[in-house]
Amino acid sequence: MLFFLPGAFLFPSNAAAQENVDVAKWLNQTEEALTKVDNYIAIFHRVEIVKGKLIPEEVTFLKFKRPFKVYMRWLRPGKGQETLYVEGANGNKMRAHSNGLVGLVTLNLDPTGMLAMENSRHAVTEAGLQKLVGKISSNFSRGLRSGELVSRDHGEQVVYGRKTRELEGILPRDVSRGYYCYRCILNLDLETKMPIRLQIFDWDDRLVECYGYEGLVLNPGLTDKDFDQKNPEYHFN
Repeated sequence: MLFFLPGAFLFPSNAAAQENVDVAKWLNQTEEALTKVDNYIAIFHRVEIVKGKLIPEEVTFLKFKRPFKVYMRWLRPGKGQETLYVEGANGNKMRAHSNGLVGLVTLNLDPTGMLAMENSRHAVTEAGLQKLVGKISSNFSRGLRSGELVSRDHGEQVVYGRKTRELEGILPRDVSRGYYCYRCILNLDLETKMPIRLQIFDWDDRLVECYGYEGLVLNPGLTDKDFDQKNPEYHFN
């Protein structure tokens, strides 16, 4: 994701970028580090183009636990909204405490249904650092094998107060090649190797997805209670 300022996006300059760096090495380190991560919390930033329009930045408090448990509470906009999804529980429905015609209402939603996907490019079932890194890694690896990936190292950048390595991968500007995107800029935390910020651009070089993990805490000891809709800290009942 970019640094979010009112009405502005700040993109990295290519002037001092180092060309054709070994992005596979960095992503391998990240994937190895992720094998040791069972759960985490973060302030999650999201901006996406949905139905041709850039949605306002959403900021949520996120909890995640493997194999697949997700809890989110909206901080802005839509303060007070909540989402809980536990794979295999609640009929594989997403429990949502969201804005309705009469205020906040609680619903069970199909994660890939129209209501759940109204303001999102991806279902909650696609959430998580593992899936995010896996998607980017598989595309970059394919690009490397075919000789179609151009990689750049933008050096050290500070994101959310963390020192990161900013890497960029550029793939063929041809949607028929089957890659996920044309261009991706990824900031990896130098200490934890975790992705802190991600920017995705389509084949028109248009920013379509921006994700950020602010204040990421790895393995804080989340338990089943953190993903229980009856948790008294939540408002699903």
